[in-house]
Amino acid sequence: MKRRDFLKDAAIGAGALALAGCSSGTVRERKTDGAGSDAEDGTAANSSQMEIRTNPGNGDRVSLLGFGCMRWPMIKGPLGTDVIDQETVNALVDQAMAGGVNYYDTSPVYLQGQSEAAAGIALSRYPRDSYYLATKLSNFSNHGRAASIRMYQNSFKALRTDYFDYYLLHSIGRGGYKAFKERYEDNGLMDFVLAERKAGRIRNLGFSFHGAKSDFDELIALHEKYHWDFVQIEMNYLDWRHAKEPRNTNAEYLYNELEKRGIPMVIMEPLLGGRLAKLPDAATEKLLQREPGSSVASWAFRFVGSYPGVLCCLSGMTNAEVLGENLKTFSGFKPLTEEEKEFLMGVADLLDSFPTVPCTACQYCMPCPYGIDIPGIFRHYNEMVRTGSMVTTANQDDYRRLRRKYLVSYDRAIESVRQADHCIHCRQCMSHCPQSIRIPAELSRIAKYVENLRKGSF
Repeated sequence: MKRRDFLKDAAIGAGALALAGCSSGTVRERKTDGAGSDAEDGTAANSSQMEIRTNPGNGDRVSLLGFGCMRWPMIKGPLGTDVIDQETVNALVDQAMAGGVNYYDTSPVYLQGQSEAAAGIALSRYPRDSYYLATKLSNFSNHGRAASIRMYQNSFKALRTDYFDYYLLHSIGRGGYKAFKERYEDNGLMDFVLAERKAGRIRNLGFSFHGAKSDFDELIALHEKYHWDFVQIEMNYLDWRHAKEPRNTNAEYLYNELEKRGIPMVIMEPLLGGRLAKLPDAATEKLLQREPGSSVASWAFRFVGSYPGVLCCLSGMTNAEVLGENLKTFSGFKPLTEEEKEFLMGVADLLDSFPTVPCTACQYCMPCPYGIDIPGIFRHYNEMVRTGSMVTTANQDDYRRLRRKYLVSYDRAIESVRQADHCIHCRQCMSHCPQSIRIPAELSRIAKYVENLRKGSF
């Protein structure tokens, strides 16, 4: 189906977003038995169907599906605070390991600083050589040498390990080389991590990137000096050509630049924080007609995994059902044909036409010093857009019903003191947003929309 035909057929009301994740098949499999122990041949037994990518730099045989540990389930602890549900995390890791997932990605700042410790508890129940561990130098708020080295050393303790398979300089890009120099070179941290790589405590050194094309060009030029072992980028079929430039970079450009240098890629946000998990009904129907036995999410996974330069694709799997669906996609993986890729570009063109906020719910903007529930506000707004529940004029059909639906659901989803109209535009959130969202402006836009709804002034 040509893209223009798809757009013509799928002219859908107001809605839309989503698909999930990534995948691709290559070479041999890393096998693991049900208990996670090594088999006699040094591999493992039960995961013969998990798709494996081989790292061209060192021969690591990495599961194409990786477990992103940024969205593990939280519960209320004894003191009423949010804590990771360790029992559920352990069960999810057991399910993932049994399914052949051997790459786990975390950070000192994920889940209010709890993610590394939870990963350490869950993964330390398995032999250390049965999984690959990735974490990050997340020194955003304090990039002093002493504080950064302390963060690095604390990660060993939390993760219960004496080496990192994959270590990233976390979320570099904003400000290009000038910012990189201040954060890593002027304080001697690059010399430190290079020495750690030479000593073997860091087996692969890379960085995760968010930023403009000019920023990426400056940072990738450092490959000649630092010899990046891998790079983590945001890649999905929407961002392939519809990243919000100039502050972000199309994934097509990032992928091609890394591939021509032979640098393996780990993929984050294949689902854009879930925005690519729920398509409009008409688009969903078309995908299911083409692949009746496949989930809608599997299309996004297959898109990312169809590119050979991808080493691993991360998915933040919060429950057994989602994990099971993803394991199904990556077992007996089926790459997209060129015609299917073109079909998804039509879906991307359609999704780009909807006035959603490009929030991935990463929570980097939180906590807001004034208590605004930034991700919750954006999530509610995007859901209203996706389901065609937006009021555009007082003369539209179902005006009264849609008006009431938005206001009632907004008040239920977001406490009144945490709603968009309480933003004072301090802008503290903006420097932390990987998507470069102009958060105060978007909150102001939503607050004005809600005010007009309440006044009935459309």
